[in-house]
Amino acid sequence: MLKISWRTIVYGGALAMFIAAVVLAQARGAAPGRGAVQGRGGGPPAAQTGAQRPQMSEEAFKNVTELKGIPVREFMNTMGFFAASLAFNCTDCHGGASASDWANYAIDTPLKNRARVMIRMVKAINEANFGGRPFVTCYTCHRGSQKPKVIPSLAVQYGEPPPDDPDEVEALPTARVTATPDQVLDKYIQAIGGAQAVGRLTSYTAKGTYEGFDSDFAKVPVDIYAKAPNQRALVAHMASGDSATVYDGREAWVAAPKELSPLPVIPFIGADVTGARIDAQLAFPGAIKQMLTGWRADFPPVTIDDKPVFVIQGTLDRVPVKLYFDRASGLLVRQTRYAPTAVGTVPSHVTYSDYREVPGTGVKIPYTFQYTWVDGQYTVNLESVQPNATIDAARFAKPR
Repeated sequence: MLKISWRTIVYGGALAMFIAAVVLAQARGAAPGRGAVQGRGGGPPAAQTGAQRPQMSEEAFKNVTELKGIPVREFMNTMGFFAASLAFNCTDCHGGASASDWANYAIDTPLKNRARVMIRMVKAINEANFGGRPFVTCYTCHRGSQKPKVIPSLAVQYGEPPPDDPDEVEALPTARVTATPDQVLDKYIQAIGGAQAVGRLTSYTAKGTYEGFDSDFAKVPVDIYAKAPNQRALVAHMASGDSATVYDGREAWVAAPKELSPLPVIPFIGADVTGARIDAQLAFPGAIKQMLTGWRADFPPVTIDDKPVFVIQGTLDRVPVKLYFDRASGLLVRQTRYAPTAVGTVPSHVTYSDYREVPGTGVKIPYTFQYTWVDGQYTVNLESVQPNATIDAARFAKPR
């Protein structure tokens, strides 16, 4: 994560107030658009695979004017950044007609036009003051609100501070380390069954239910296919067809029916590929110590659901990954990672719960996990797991 001095923080805050003033002066009661800065930065780049060049935003979509030259996956993450910053959904900016036909997303609306102005404005501020790095973003001012606030709130000033977000905890060199990364990871491996048992689990298939935004919060059947050391496919059987998120050991993608996705296949890029690799490797965590490098445990005290956790961080392909382990049980309860976009860094996290033993293995895995990112959220509840199953290689084959 970026480290900045107090002078930069103060200066950045002044710039944020400047942006808010500009927004209000220009909008005067109209909702500001999805302001963002064009150009990469704000997060560590991930090593790219040798995969074929991904499709660019302007090649896949019509009427793209400010966010050209970025892969489709990054473009979608950028839309999620806007949504998170303003607490908007897709139709708020793109209009109600976009809900019935992907082509209608190309239609100009007042908010889209305002967003383009804001993208250029914030880009100019960052280029003039921060070397093009996105120290100022739409979230700097909006903070989940349609209109940035410019008057201090006395309720906020004198009220109880909001609870800390565990995702936002930062390493603190002066923090007292009560357990080293090796100790935390050793306790985790022991908690799920021990190194020998974990090593004997080399594949599994699982069935359960999937519930998320893309299923309209209906519970639909889901299948998971996982093969050591790093292949994983999650297939949700939606009403309109199967939606599959796959990592084949090298590349990652999501394939979905046209009712759910603007393109039949969207390849992952950069940090998203790294994230998919981490998810696949965590299914077989025997080599977790080697999965990441640069481990550190110098974090201040953190609680999740009122339970204290150990936080450790490592890096893969220059992507920092934070892992949170329950101090009492030793079990992994959360994973947080980041991906850079054209407008700033987006977080995503996975929470794990309901650990149960896979029949006949002595190994515990989370039967419930929830994946949350700026473009959606889903929860999987497993009902049955078949260990060391033979899995057809076609389960990890990319659609043509």
